[in-house]
Amino acid sequence: MAIEVTLRQLRAFLAVLQCNSFSEAASSMHLSQAALSGLVKELENRLGVRLLDRNTRSVSASVVGSAFEPLVRRVLADLDEALQSVSNLKELRRGVLRVAAPEPLSCTLLPALLAGYAARYPGIDVRFEDVPIEQVMASLHSGGADVGFGPAGVPPDDMLQAHSVHADPLWVALRPDDPLADGKTVSWKALRDRPLINYMPNLALNVLAHVPPHRHPIEIVPVHRVNTALSLLRVRPGYVICPAMARSLVEGFGLAFRELHQPTVTWRIAMFARPRALLSPAVERFLDFVLEEGQRLGAGKPLDGPVANRHARRRSAN
Repeated sequence: MAIEVTLRQLRAFLAVLQCNSFSEAASSMHLSQAALSGLVKELENRLGVRLLDRNTRSVSASVVGSAFEPLVRRVLADLDEALQSVSNLKELRRGVLRVAAPEPLSCTLLPALLAGYAARYPGIDVRFEDVPIEQVMASLHSGGADVGFGPAGVPPDDMLQAHSVHADPLWVALRPDDPLADGKTVSWKALRDRPLINYMPNLALNVLAHVPPHRHPIEIVPVHRVNTALSLLRVRPGYVICPAMARSLVEGFGLAFRELHQPTVTWRIAMFARPRALLSPAVERFLDFVLEEGQRLGAGKPLDGPVANRHARRRSAN
């Protein structure tokens, strides 16, 4: 049968041994001497042993008390460490954040978001995986990831909640020698006879469903990664559709990047996570951080390298 004792009883016992005096121990704990003596007596009664040898001039540990003292000190030290760990997690001085995202988000939006969050909360261990969208959802279900990103058209289930982050217009990447690259905009109709080099797994649902069927591409060349699609476009005819935020990525391949219209189609970005009540403080704060930065994007403000610097300056100013 478990013996129930209180922390105040244990702390009173240690205080008496440390001070070698009931009166001084009572003063250190801001108690009356009678209250302190009562706590020690209650502890001895609960344990059924004498812990302290008392006389009119001194107090010392009994044989049992001497053996009990280091055990009590270890228990209280472990408890203090546990409480400090909880405080650190709450105040975001410690914690782990695991994020998963597919291309092109993993090479456009996510690096800036993660750098900005890490600058604001340097005590959090941020871990990132760039994987296909199917693995993003699988990692969320298995517990391998805390937060996932992907197209808003990916339907979450009862375990996950979707948070809208940003709607980015789709642009088209073209070879520099393509005549369509001479203009500022390109229509879907003008692209119809060119092969679409496609890396988007849900092209029909997330993109073509918003384009009239008579303007759909006649030929689609499937690949798995946006970098592969852009690499292929450098050496063969065709085009690649990317969100506007991928400008630096597209231009890094030496390709032209033009607005795509008639119609304009937006690529809606979502963030997936379990309900807030089930999230750690580090993960919940990341959700708030991403939604805040999503509002910046919606206001037309770029989300790039200076994000981390801005938050670092804010942290140093506080």
